[in-house]
Amino acid sequence: MKHKSAVETELKLRIPATGPYRGLLQALGFREVSAAQAEVSVLWDREGHLRAAGSALRTRSYAGQSRLTWKGPKVPDPILKIRPEHETGIEDATALEAILRALGYAPVLRMEKVRAVWERAELEACLDETPFGCYLELEGDPQAIRAAMEGLGLAPDRAETRSYPELYQAHGLG
Repeated sequence: MKHKSAVETELKLRIPATGPYRGLLQALGFREVSAAQAEVSVLWDREGHLRAAGSALRTRSYAGQSRLTWKGPKVPDPILKIRPEHETGIEDATALEAILRALGYAPVLRMEKVRAVWERAELEACLDETPFGCYLELEGDPQAIRAAMEGLGLAPDRAETRSYPELYQAHGLG
């Protein structure tokens, strides 16, 4: 498994549909590592403390695996989302849920989307289909993100600075 940086740097871009971007990603040297499939994420909190601190605790099930992720407060940036992040695999999701509940955490938001994951050396690209539209996420080095955005013909005005939890709540979902 590839070790990820303790700081997540990503850009989420609004796109009209995911289909046309598969060929564009391939032309830019990306390879599909996980075909489009359902992803379920749940945010956990304890009396709103994590949200008040600008942090998040998430469990995610995708591609036959479950993961636990903590995300810290965002670093200010006009279009990139930059924040501390630590993530690990979950062997037994039911046991982890019981542990979180025993520690006083409760699920506060459930999100579902269809995601395909593409990679190249310095970047990960995710094509996401959500109940409120399609998005392309680019994660990795900031310069590589900007170069890929340009190579895909996507202007900065397509950037979506809100997180998926914020978008779910803005659309009355979750």
